[in-house]
Amino acid sequence: MRNLRKFLLNAWEVLEVVLIATATVLIIRTFLIQPFLVSGASMEPNFSDGNYLLIDEITYRFREPQRGETVVFRYPGDRDLFFIKRIVGLPGERVGIKDNVITIDGEALAESYYLDGQDIKTVGTVDITLDLDQYFVLGDNRYNSFDSRNWGPLTRNDITGLVRLRVLPISELELFSY
Repeated sequence: MRNLRKFLLNAWEVLEVVLIATATVLIIRTFLIQPFLVSGASMEPNFSDGNYLLIDEITYRFREPQRGETVVFRYPGDRDLFFIKRIVGLPGERVGIKDNVITIDGEALAESYYLDGQDIKTVGTVDITLDLDQYFVLGDNRYNSFDSRNWGPLTRNDITGLVRLRVLPISELELFSY
């Protein structure tokens, strides 16, 4: 009888640890950090196919997304798909693309501060004024990106979170601050 009681106490302790660990992981994954695996070449050279990222889901609960930030979001055409792109246009702005140049409210956009001095050419023709809950997003690899030029602006509710950390490959481990 004594051995059975000792066994049950030990089993209860193990079950408690498992339950607490599971609850902690669920809370962290649901409200704080979400893993994301990059698929495709639309964000090269900054993010490559197979990069494993951690997405910050907290920041946008306290402030709005900013131009130049890399975000993960639900694709408006199929909410089961998640994409990664860079925010270019903010709510209420007029975004234009013509002759390989992006303009915001009529002024040419200088992207070199977040694209590490790369000379980016943006193909296509766009002239859109964003609603107060919309964002215009583009891939860094402008010649090979399915983005707001194709399917239009993204709503604030579609954004899952902000890219904060590249975990894999280990040789490219990087913390992103915006």
